[in-house]
Amino acid sequence: MKIAFIGDIVGRPGRKIIKHRLQNLRDKYNIDFVIANGENASHGFGLTVKNADELFKSGIDLITGGNHSWDKKKDMLTLLETNEVLRPDNYPKGVAGSGIKIKEIGNNKEKLAVINLMGIVTMPQVLNPFTHILEILENVKKDDIKHIFIDFHAETTAEKRVMMQLLKGKVSAICGTHTHIGTDDLEITNGTFYVTDVGLTGCRDNVIGMDDKIPIQKSLTGIGGHFDVPNSCKSIMQTIIMDLDENGKCVDAFKIKMYDNKEDVVLKSLV
Repeated sequence: MKIAFIGDIVGRPGRKIIKHRLQNLRDKYNIDFVIANGENASHGFGLTVKNADELFKSGIDLITGGNHSWDKKKDMLTLLETNEVLRPDNYPKGVAGSGIKIKEIGNNKEKLAVINLMGIVTMPQVLNPFTHILEILENVKKDDIKHIFIDFHAETTAEKRVMMQLLKGKVSAICGTHTHIGTDDLEITNGTFYVTDVGLTGCRDNVIGMDDKIPIQKSLTGIGGHFDVPNSCKSIMQTIIMDLDENGKCVDAFKIKMYDNKEDVVLKSLV
């Protein structure tokens, strides 16, 4: 099974480069299933039904979320009911939607569990992601599901690293999101792929995908404002491609950084 994961999509520039590049990427690497974090896909804050439909038509199969999942609440409630969209599973009980999806992949109908979690540092109120994931895995393992992918949307590198140490050998992959800054610490340990943060898909010449005027103003004066996604910028699409064997172990993985105006860069994982 070959799956791909795209880091935080930020606004129209992120959606645009996915529309132009994803299908060729799927064909070139024979990707079976594409997951993407889309909590910033609609002008940097939340996800609308219209933009979700655009991403699905561009070749994304499942969209995960994070702390901005509820910024377009009305749209999100609709998406959680009718589309392949997740929100972090460790929101308190009673919150609409789910952070777990079981999919059958390929002609062999191999089951893939996609799990969306959120950290606790500087984030909205959620349940402990570490105890929560152990409970989830107990149920997933009972169903003999071996292919398990986790999008861990967290602020701190330490949270993400602890998750890797807790789950190595128990899941297929853990990909960090949220900071929008890609890291180069790709590794495969005991059959588990890990990267601290995939990095954003969108504008790469501003501040985490947003126009730099307000971030600079806030840094100089302490007075903030509304962050906007530029209409014109240099863009990047950051994707992890993972090859999982029949036992759910990751046997190969690499990251592709695709640019709008320069050659692609490929980073291999450390085995």
